[in-house]
Amino acid sequence: WHRRWVEGPVLEAQAEYWTRTLAGAPELLELPADRPRPPRQDFAGASVDVELDETVTAALKTLGQRHGTTLFMTLLAGWAAVLARLSGQDDVVIGTPSANRGHAEVEELIGFFVNTLPLRVDLSDGPAVGELLQRVKTVALDAQRNQDIPFEQVVERVRPARSLAYTPLFQVMFAWQNGPDGTLELPGLAVGDAGVAGTDTAKFDLLLSLGERDGRIAGGLTYARSLFERQTVERYAGYLRRVLQAMAADEGGRMDRVALLAPAEHDRVVHVWNRTAEDFPRGACLPDLFEAQAARTPDADAVVFGDESLSFAALNARANRLAHHLRALGVGPDARVGLCLERGVDAVVGLLAALKAGGAYVPLEPSYPVARLREMLADSAPVVLLTQASLRERVGSLGVPAVALDADAGAWAGSAVENPARAGLTPEHLAYVIYTSGSTGRAKGVMVRHSSVVNLAWALRARIYAEHPSPLRVGVNAPLVFDGSVKQIVQLLAGHALCLVPDAVRRDPAALVAWLAH
Repeated sequence: WHRRWVEGPVLEAQAEYWTRTLAGAPELLELPADRPRPPRQDFAGASVDVELDETVTAALKTLGQRHGTTLFMTLLAGWAAVLARLSGQDDVVIGTPSANRGHAEVEELIGFFVNTLPLRVDLSDGPAVGELLQRVKTVALDAQRNQDIPFEQVVERVRPARSLAYTPLFQVMFAWQNGPDGTLELPGLAVGDAGVAGTDTAKFDLLLSLGERDGRIAGGLTYARSLFERQTVERYAGYLRRVLQAMAADEGGRMDRVALLAPAEHDRVVHVWNRTAEDFPRGACLPDLFEAQAARTPDADAVVFGDESLSFAALNARANRLAHHLRALGVGPDARVGLCLERGVDAVVGLLAALKAGGAYVPLEPSYPVARLREMLADSAPVVLLTQASLRERVGSLGVPAVALDADAGAWAGSAVENPARAGLTPEHLAYVIYTSGSTGRAKGVMVRHSSVVNLAWALRARIYAEHPSPLRVGVNAPLVFDGSVKQIVQLLAGHALCLVPDAVRRDPAALVAWLAH
């Protein structure tokens, strides 16, 4: 009779309910896991205990009585709120088992009638506790009225996206164990509880299973070990306790403002993890730091390009001669020096010379269209443009005095090799101006101070390079016009050698791999 009853109009009505209710539901509850989700669901699991004391349990009962909700509904509301906060999703689907014994005729039958109900909870607009309880109550009661259609048929009707990585419709479950404690007495036998097995298996990402015993709500939270560490799930259980306590304490409070974190965890996240301050030479400018490093390791390689290399002493001397010449041309604090140079040692010499003269370098890609180069130069207004003889014809029409580092080198060959004085230069003066790609219509010059670059250099030293032996050979792949190059250039300040990747190698993945190995 039950099969005939379900297969008639009742089945269609319930199928329509679930199709309508689950339309547009999120396919995946994206909780912050400790590991990436494997391509195929892994069922290895573990469990942590969850318990609420008598005081909290009694308070939740009182809360439910005021709003006409059962403990199941109240706990479901709290669990949904936690999941929403963790995932950043205000539309949450949670599975729950249903005894499916809604007819008197099956109440006392021996057999397995359990069905699974996907409960969709709406947490949009930051509902207050009371409002969320009413939403959950409506969802739970409607689901109970439509519990006869098997879950498998619901999945077939809704047709969610299927994946081997996770279960369809929901990935988190809540089970409320409210069956009466039963005792079995058999003549001549002592019958006892064999314990709960199966917590080493996880059919879902998370399964919260709770019940009431001796005035306490207790149970466990089973989790997929392929996704979560035990400590993470213990924190999630703590979040649930705090949310439920807050619900009982202030039913007018908004759910999206309940504090999930315990005071110690809040302090760790907000304060301890943000204590990232490091000592660094706040009063120094980039050329000061380079010159100090050159004095410490004069004979070590500083820059390597193909068969050409310069030691720190040689690089410092070449840059000093050019810097004195630039000073004579009017370069000083905040004055810009254009660099339109092919990749190579000259580009590093020109960059350092501009900084040593007290100015800021403005890198320009020689292959850019002349109109774009002219626009950048008009915007940055450099005092001088450093280039090469092979590019002189290309840059000659740009309206900026040009100096070829190869053809004009005689003009400063006799200049002093000592470090030039930089009167008035402070860490707040410009170190460089690098232009954006211009994807919005016009390239914009980004001005960066010495203090910012020094801060970057010391942060990289502390967070990345400290883990490696020194000195290193640092590959420079990015062009100077890309600010990513600054991360490599500043490694000169730590005594590392810059190895410039040739253009031909940069464009050939196989050649780049071979170059790196060499």
